[in-house]
Amino acid sequence: MSRRLPQTNVNVRVLRQSWQMGRLEGEVQTSHYEWTFVWDFRRGHLAIEPSRGRALIKEPLGRFLEAKDYQLEPGGDYSFTIRGEV
Repeated sequence: MSRRLPQTNVNVRVLRQSWQMGRLEGEVQTSHYEWTFVWDFRRGHLAIEPSRGRALIKEPLGRFLEAKDYQLEPGGDYSFTIRGEV
């Protein structure tokens, strides 16, 4: 009998985007945490603040941003689900 992992809904809001600078800025929220992020998509670098809980969200957020990058627009609200409790 397998145990199902809990799922966490993650909400992403894109605040700013600059194709010239190669950056996307926004906010990330789960039921227990809130972060801001800056994604330098030219260098593939993702910065998340504050540090509390960052290790839980960095990899799934990075995968989401890479998969949806050309679909994301400033002012847009997006969501995805991860397996595990964040």
